[in-house]
Amino acid sequence: MTRKGLLSGMPAGYRIQVQGYLDGTWSDRLGGLTIMVNSEPVNGAPATTLFGRLRDQTDLIGVLNTLYDLHLPLLSIEYLAE
Repeated sequence: MTRKGLLSGMPAGYRIQVQGYLDGTWSDRLGGLTIMVNSEPVNGAPATTLFGRLRDQTDLIGVLNTLYDLHLPLLSIEYLAE
């Protein structure tokens, strides 16, 4: 039997947008994701976009927990197809 679709134990690309400011020094703590501060504010506040590949969904949860601990509200999470 062949399984199709997203598997939780497989590498995948993601784009995560948060309200607030993060500089590039956080990349290592956030799974090696690239960090880009948006040039345009979102809802009147600065926003940051993180993007790149994560090893699996466990790494994704780790990134989301770190963002939560930093009190950065999530604006969007997008799965990026290969």
